[in-house]
Amino acid sequence: MTALPVTLADVREAAARLAGVAHRTPVLRSRQLDDLVGARVHLKCENFQRIGAFKFRGAYNAVSRLSEAQLRKGIAAYSSGNHAQAVALAARELGSSAVILVPEDTPQSKKDATAGYGAELVTYDRYTGDRVAIGNQLAADRGLALIPPYEHPHVIAGQGTAALELLAEVDDLDTVLTPVGGGGLIAGSATAAKGLSPGIRVIGVEPEAGDDTRRSLLAGERVSVPVPRTIADGQAAEIPGELTFSINRRLVDEVVLVSDEEIRAAMRFAFERLKIVLEPSGATPLAALLTGKLPTGGRIGAILSGGNISPERFAELI
Repeated sequence: MTALPVTLADVREAAARLAGVAHRTPVLRSRQLDDLVGARVHLKCENFQRIGAFKFRGAYNAVSRLSEAQLRKGIAAYSSGNHAQAVALAARELGSSAVILVPEDTPQSKKDATAGYGAELVTYDRYTGDRVAIGNQLAADRGLALIPPYEHPHVIAGQGTAALELLAEVDDLDTVLTPVGGGGLIAGSATAAKGLSPGIRVIGVEPEAGDDTRRSLLAGERVSVPVPRTIADGQAAEIPGELTFSINRRLVDEVVLVSDEEIRAAMRFAFERLKIVLEPSGATPLAALLTGKLPTGGRIGAILSGGNISPERFAELI
């Protein structure tokens, strides 16, 4: 069997690079949630991470490894929002500049935040345009280093540091639960979790309209779905990444699905009972827990991936 492209050592190296730069986000508990779920639940709150989402971890880990010459030329990325902000902030922190390709329908709050970190925004239609092709061409035309949102070993290793922290704080977890979009967070999380505890279960959560990873795992190969139309815009992937799927097909145990209505209910629960704000993608693990999509019992660690949502959109959804 071939070696995996990202190892526990890579995740640990990323953690050392992020020390003092990324936030060590809190792990929250709720007795009411435990009673509802029938398990001891530990919530890793990446909504408190810099830029409001876990994406800063992978972006900074990747950008910080570029040469001084490349940092002077600048960085390109494509993203539905959170990776855009992460790369923009990482570039600013490291004295570089960023040009970010974003879908036209990206929430305005995410566009504004990305621009606020000093990035130049270029838009495209996610339903007709190929962001990978457009992003690669943009980077080539301008001589920029392209940092993709998940198809990059340093990005995946950086994302895995969230699970590494979670497992350092709660060392006897039975299950790690994460959202799944392109697959970078769960690939990094699975690398960390299985590296530390081979018997642990790693479960992903996708919106029903965007179940490309679940279908791919069942088929044993990458499967494409129509462009998902879901409130979980951060998980609107059409096909798993090639690199991420090469990891996830070997390390991920299962993917469960949640509906947009279940996501809305989880966002409301987080706000009313946990006193935290989650964007739809960040709430999908909580939605899976609240709707009984997982076996009861044991100790579950769930990564709540982000909280980037405007007050107006939040109020509209809940």
